[in-house]
Amino acid sequence: MRNNIDLNKVCPVIKGRLSSSSNNAMPVIISYRSDKKIKEGQISSLSNKFKHSLPIINGCACEMSTESILKLTADPDVEFISYDSKVFAVMDEARKTIGADHSLNTKYTGKGVTVAIIDTGIAPHTDLIYPSNRIIGFKDFVNNRTKFYDDNGHGTHCAGILAGSGYSSKGKYKGIAPEADILSIKVLDENGNGNTSDILSTVQWIIENKEVYKTKIINFSLGAIAQYKERRDPLVKAANRAIEKDLIVVAAVGNSGPMHSTILSPATSRYVISVGSLNDRGRSYYKNETIAEFSSRGPTLDRIRKPDLIAPGVDIMSLSNKNLSGYTTLSGTSMSAPMISGAAALLLNENPNYSHFDIKRILLNSCQKIKASSYEQGAGVLDMRRIFS
Repeated sequence: MRNNIDLNKVCPVIKGRLSSSSNNAMPVIISYRSDKKIKEGQISSLSNKFKHSLPIINGCACEMSTESILKLTADPDVEFISYDSKVFAVMDEARKTIGADHSLNTKYTGKGVTVAIIDTGIAPHTDLIYPSNRIIGFKDFVNNRTKFYDDNGHGTHCAGILAGSGYSSKGKYKGIAPEADILSIKVLDENGNGNTSDILSTVQWIIENKEVYKTKIINFSLGAIAQYKERRDPLVKAANRAIEKDLIVVAAVGNSGPMHSTILSPATSRYVISVGSLNDRGRSYYKNETIAEFSSRGPTLDRIRKPDLIAPGVDIMSLSNKNLSGYTTLSGTSMSAPMISGAAALLLNENPNYSHFDIKRILLNSCQKIKASSYEQGAGVLDMRRIFS
């Protein structure tokens, strides 16, 4: 069996651990070839702990010793074995910057459009539950609770940017799509951390329950360090699968700038709508605006230009998870992504039949360039006045 070992089937993290003398178990994600069946019996016999079946990538997650991993690479049906990496959250004037105030003069509010926010959960802030409760579903992959909550604050802040009604601020801090519905998925813990395999299970669950909640959009204000190219990246595979299932997928590129080639997964997907951050603080409209220093830059490992576009992400005022009628500021590409998800919700009001690729094309064609490279800004800053003129 050892003569057939194929180290090209394991990611760099695992390869590094294989070179040590330790045989300790590690969390892994196993992907089978698309035309082969998952061999759960084989995995169970080799693994210390079976965690998830992951049909979304035709694979599974488990804990496995280095010796067992080596044995498994000899199976011709196994495509790739990756380390179950950590995933983490990536964290008034902003509305004007992207022209969102212009949408207030239209009939589009995001009403009837459900957005799944994969994050730290969502607290019952007044801007989300008044004048009506728009948190229409909640799934907790961390603590298995049934009543929605947010013990970190990141998810609540993102939800407010996307869909806050502005109830507590008399409209001042209204979200981009103030009547959109929210499906809250808690997959990150109180520190904003989670595992790749849990995110895969989450996306799988969203797809399986798409008709129950009428979900149209997935917002990823989270990511993992991109260690491999698209075809082997589990998060990219899951995001692309969601797009195939007629969901619109928006992802933050991460806060690893100003270095280039720092885009997080799944924003590295060539299909996902990947969002970077603009710094518009204290600057005149579209003049002297800059890319936020923290915003991750492209290209990806596949040499794809990313981000696709940018939106404000510095000192964004949105909902607090502690004061349920109060507000707080956060910065990050996490704050930029829900602005774009909100714009997508408004576009679905205009035409419910728009596909992911329709939405992406319209958004990218509605941007305005600033003085920055394409690997920093993509198509530029979204200008919603160009959409709803």
